[in-house]
Parts: sequence; structure tokens; C-alpha cells
Amino acid sequence: MLNNQYRYKLLALDMDGTLLTDEHEISHETSSWIHKAMKAGIHVCLSTGRAAHHALPYGQELGLDTPMVTVNGSEVWKSPNELQVRTLLDPELVSKMHEIAIKHDCWFWAYSVDKLFNSERWVESIYDHEWLKFGYTTDDNEVRHQILMELQDLGGLQITNSSTTNLEINPAGISKASGIQEVCKLLGITMEEVVAVGDSLNDLAVIQAAGLGVAMGNAQETVKEAADLVVGTNNEDGIVEVIRDYILKEA
Repeated sequence: MLNNQYRYKLLALDMDGTLLTDEHEISHETSSWIHKAMKAGIHVCLSTGRAAHHALPYGQELGLDTPMVTVNGSEVWKSPNELQVRTLLDPELVSKMHEIAIKHDCWFWAYSVDKLFNSERWVESIYDHEWLKFGYTTDDNEVRHQILMELQDLGGLQITNSSTTNLEINPAGISKASGIQEVCKLLGITMEEVVAVGDSLNDLAVIQAAGLGVAMGNAQETVKEAADLVVGTNNEDGIVEVIRDYILKEA
């Protein structure tokens, strides 16, 4: 049974730039405090832009058997290998986003249900696949802004990023916030009982919707401004601060 002495019942963790150091590792200290939280009855949920098979090894490393939000909310997993809900992009929109990438000669990638495709390895027919997310990467601010304008004109899309040089696109209304709301339903808790931690625009919606929204010290400025709290960076065990000083402190 969940330990109800704590105000917060669920810790939703972004992965890249949050849970993981710049070396894509979970530090010993962070892992240790996550286990303390779990032992105290707190649910710990990965909430990531990554596909499930890219997130799962880290969940296994932490010993998580809890729900998981992947591909920015396009998939919600009841447990690591049991899908709860999946929301697909309209292939017509994927085709148009692909045309925009070609027009601007921009690096692009897209997650289908099965695979990650990109500029160097694209599909023969977009309509033969089920699509979860589309993305662009460019260091050219002007090109990225132009792509953003064209995407907004298309409509039917949720546009965020996972770094300052990319754009990530999910179906309209789909975000980590919608994913964590689904997790809350599964666990029988409310968004007020959630602590959400992240660093990029794809974390913004859930940070705003959670009972406690936390930005990492390395987060984008927009995310820091929206958060209730800013902690240390992903290389400074910022998550330890969250667990030690805000989730488990009440006891």
C-alpha cells in the first residue's frame, strides 16, 4: 500500500538533462535517493521524449515496475511492457512535415511504433507506418524559426523541444502532462500529488500541471520561469534535492 503520510505520491522524471548526467548515466547518489523514495511508497515514473525501448534499460537499472510515459506522451505504459494508451500522428501531417524538412534541407527524424527513422534512413512510404513523433534539428535559428511558423500553419500539432536546437512534434493535445494525467488515473491520485522534474520545453506542460513543478539548474529559461522550484543541474544530482528536501522532508 502507498504510504499516505507524504503530500506527494508520484515523482515524474524526465531523462535526458534531468535523470541522466551528460554522460547519459544515472549517478550513484541519484539512484540511491530514488530507491529511498520508492521504499517510502512514492511512485517513480520515467517521463521522456525517448521511445520505450530507449527508456526501458534505465527503468530496469532503477528497478522500476511502475507506469512510464514515453515519446513525450504519445505512449503511456501501465508497466514497463504493458501498453496503456498510444496516440498516433496523422500520416498526412507526417508527409507535410517531411516536405518541410526537405525544403529547408534540415536534419529530421521520426519515431514510428517500431523504429527510429531519420534523414539518412527514411521510409519508402509514410503511409505504411504508424507514427508517434517527428523532429527537426538545426543550429540555424532563422531556419528553425521558419520551420516553426510553417508547422503552426499546419495545425493539429503539439510543438515542443528537447534542446534549444531542435523541434519535437506530437499530435495536438499530447504532452508529458496528458501522459502523467493518464498515469494518475492508473494510480488513483491527482496531479496535485505529482512532482514533475525536467529541463526542456517538452517538460513545460507537466511542470505547469503538477502539484510541484521543478526545473533543473541546466533547464531552458522558459522552463525555469514556469517552475515552482529550480534545483541543481543534472550533473549536480538536482533530483536528490527534490527527493530529500521536498518529497521526503515531511516525515
